[in-house]
Amino acid sequence: MENLHDKRKVYEKSQLIESEIKQNPIEQFRDWFLDASTSPGVSEANAMAVSTLEEDGCPRSRMVLLKEYTYEGFIFYTNYDSRKGKAIEKNHKACLHFFWPNLERQIIIKADLEKIAENLSDGYFHSRPKGSQLGAAVSPQSQVIPNKEFLEERLKELEKEYESSEVPRPANWGGYIAKPYEIEFWQGRPNRLHDRIIYQLEGLDWKISRLAP
Repeated sequence: MENLHDKRKVYEKSQLIESEIKQNPIEQFRDWFLDASTSPGVSEANAMAVSTLEEDGCPRSRMVLLKEYTYEGFIFYTNYDSRKGKAIEKNHKACLHFFWPNLERQIIIKADLEKIAENLSDGYFHSRPKGSQLGAAVSPQSQVIPNKEFLEERLKELEKEYESSEVPRPANWGGYIAKPYEIEFWQGRPNRLHDRIIYQLEGLDWKISRLAP
């Protein structure tokens, strides 16, 4: 086994100080997201881990793509019958995590999740490439399937069925909005004295605190 004890790097690209941050965490997210999305070292700035709590009490994380964010929250799309969808149905809380290594930054978001309106899910579904629409319709996400060919054959069937017509959005596919109540911004710093600023929702206002690294 490789010895990982000495694998480390020095973080020194930026800093996070109270006098320069936004008072609203969504505006702070917007600034950092813009930095990430325009950075040549970030291929998918909107890639985020979504962690949910499963029935056995163990958290489960997976990468999804953020598709929109507003002052109300963060929106992503999935199959409602998937493992994440079933976990969210039982426990509406989840944690979102963004990590941009080349910027030495991460954001951790604790949120309550809700399904978005069906017309919004319809609008996004029909804005996707037809292949992506068919893929969503084909896949019984998270269920056991006999083999890879099972999906490929089903895809061929649907390609033929909807060759000259619109693909309907599956009823079990749509969006969630993650409404945050806690957002932490982490900026790497030398000697592991990282900057950690946390926003916590108290009523309608955000309380801002600094955490020890």
